[in-house]
Amino acid sequence: MKKEKDIFGRGVWAFFQGKEAVEFIERDDGFIALSTGIPSYFAQFKDWPKIQKQAIKYVRGRVLDVGAGAGRVSFYLQQHNFNVVAMDSSPLAIKVCKMRGVKKTKILPIECIDNFKANSFDTIIMYGSNFSLFGNFKKAKRLLKTIHRITCPNALIITETNNPYNTKDPVHIAYHKSNKKKGRLAGQIRIRVRFKNSVGDWFDYLVVSKSEMKKILKNTGWKVKKFIDSDKSTYIAIIEKE
Repeated sequence: MKKEKDIFGRGVWAFFQGKEAVEFIERDDGFIALSTGIPSYFAQFKDWPKIQKQAIKYVRGRVLDVGAGAGRVSFYLQQHNFNVVAMDSSPLAIKVCKMRGVKKTKILPIECIDNFKANSFDTIIMYGSNFSLFGNFKKAKRLLKTIHRITCPNALIITETNNPYNTKDPVHIAYHKSNKKKGRLAGQIRIRVRFKNSVGDWFDYLVVSKSEMKKILKNTGWKVKKFIDSDKSTYIAIIEKE
């Protein structure tokens, strides 16, 4: 098994080329699951989840699409005359964005979002459970303060996540308990991606309940304006400045 930096991008690029694109997600407790995400990165609007269709109506002004993947959200907004920048840490994903017609792109990890100037955006959109890119409690608070600086006074964050407690699986429940013993949030998942004969680096992926999200937002200059619920554990938060 060889190590590669852009494992996520390899999967996106393979799917774009019409090739087999099967990813596996490995958690640090040994749990391995098949990822079903790649086709969704290319979904047309008619095939988006209902909550994403509802939440997209809140988008306004200049938009930063964080964790843009294959650019489905950026391209949709671009078609509707929004000034949007597709941002992703994956060079191959951004290559796919460009080839699919997204005009403005940026290869950048969320940790470097402070590269943007103050008042650069009116909307930050983070679909596909991309609230998880904040990684952990402290990092989330730090990055939210940075996002506060790079956005206009009436900016919104539209972000999607998954309630980790909506499970009866004893394997996941045991993992939550282990996290809490380590002083972490239950849904702070340590994972890496496997694609064919390659594996990526370990990284933290943070899924939170509504109450946990509110605790993270406290003293960052942001507050929840509205939650949009699905019929599963996934939900979207519309977040506004205080």
